Amino acid sequence: MSKASHSLFAALILLASLQVGQSMAQTVERSNGDALTEPSTSLEAPVSRFKAATNKLTSSVNSMSASVVGGTESLIDNAMQLIGVRYRWGGNTPQSGLDCSGFVRYVFNDTFGFLLPRKSSQMSKVGLVVGKEELRPGDLVFFNTMRHAFSHVGIYVGDNKFIHAPSKGKSIRVDDMTKVYWEKRYNGARRMEGFEALNDEQRIQLLNDFQDRLDNTGKL
Repeated sequence: MSKASHSLFAALILLASLQVGQSMAQTVERSNGDALTEPSTSLEAPVSRFKAATNKLTSSVNSMSASVVGGTESLIDNAMQLIGVRYRWGGNTPQSGLDCSGFVRYVFNDTFGFLLPRKSSQMSKVGLVVGKEELRPGDLVFFNTMRHAFSHVGIYVGDNKFIHAPSKGKSIRVDDMTKVYWEKRYNGARRMEGFEALNDEQRIQLLNDFQDRLDNTGKL
């Protein structure tokens, strides 16, 4: 994937996020200046702004999705190079240690140059839903390991195996999804392509997650 494509993807997310934020700010401004006569609809305005911002870039996003699929070998190779890195809750780099979502996020950023959401539950809202029988290397696989859905994530590498950062005191490794522990906790999979396939409510939720990160950290 070229640097221009990386920048375009980042611009898409940032522009859409800022459009949503601007819409919300304008709504608050109007309600503070005048008597509020009608409740605003929860999705119409931000959805409209999101569509306006993304329609011009749809073909580019589709092209970049193909690049993600085409770069699977590099993705898996980069992930495998991190085997043995220690688990650390909230860790974002191999030097500091990585938790499950930090590991996935780091590998995708290192391979393709864009950032996925930080939490595994947020990652589950991105891309296309994939059936277990349709899994391909590079897909994200999710598990319920903390008594709530999508609380753990790893990268599928093929042959019912996935690579992940397991838990405190352990290190990044490859595990077998057919083992009873993982089979009982499997929540599903997502393929990191087809951002345009999300419905409007999913798009707004995802953009709100990005907006919250911008507000809290100043970066995506």
